[in-house]
Amino acid sequence: MVTCKTRVEIEEMRKAGQLTGRTLEELSKHVKPGITALELDKIAEEFIRSQGGFPTFKGYDPSQRGYNPKQKGYDGYPCTICISFNEEVVHGIPSRRVLKEGDIVGIDVGATYKGWVGDSAKTFMVGKVSPEAQKLVEVTEQAMLVGIEQMKVGKYLHDISNAINDYIDQFGYGVVRQYTGHGVGRLMHEDPSVPHNRQTTKGMALRKGMALAIEPMINLGTHNTRVKPDRWTVVTSDGSLSAHFEHTSAITDSNPIILTLP
Repeated sequence: MVTCKTRVEIEEMRKAGQLTGRTLEELSKHVKPGITALELDKIAEEFIRSQGGFPTFKGYDPSQRGYNPKQKGYDGYPCTICISFNEEVVHGIPSRRVLKEGDIVGIDVGATYKGWVGDSAKTFMVGKVSPEAQKLVEVTEQAMLVGIEQMKVGKYLHDISNAINDYIDQFGYGVVRQYTGHGVGRLMHEDPSVPHNRQTTKGMALRKGMALAIEPMINLGTHNTRVKPDRWTVVTSDGSLSAHFEHTSAITDSNPIILTLP
């Protein structure tokens, strides 16, 4: 069921979104060679809690939306951020792995504030990266913005998907199909799902008050992915680099509002 937010609710969501954006801004000060993923996770959690929010991801049960673990004894996501290195697409679990010069590192973070969720992601370039990695990161960020531009009354879900896919096609990259954008509100994952690859049907009409996370995951090679044995970390099936950007935005009478800017 899709819930359209009122103007007041969107303003409340913006507070959660701004906290999420500020968390990524805080992390950007520390994304350098030598720091570990776990240290970044601690920084994110402490920052979110210091601002009166709590980490949306921590303890999250993925069976609520789109991912059903097949093994028993599942305890939910263990950390505050997802951090994905190089060929890792999304949902990487923070560990003692050290960031190194030349890595590209996707950090996805969610913050809940007064009952509303903000969800955003950014791929960071650690030190000097290869030209192909830099281009992939820049193109992926622009693909997200191209999709957000389509979030207008009178358009359909497929307008978002097709705009992203058509933009990426000119670079020959793979658009991940197995993982999509989604509605956001009081829950991190709400209806509708928002594919980032070209669609053959229009899908749902876009309506004022819909809040959507647009989050293209773009691979240097094939669009295909696989999940590692930890049951979380998604990697490219061919080992190629992947980048990921995400903003939560709301549909208004005119242009969309990006809620997760700092």
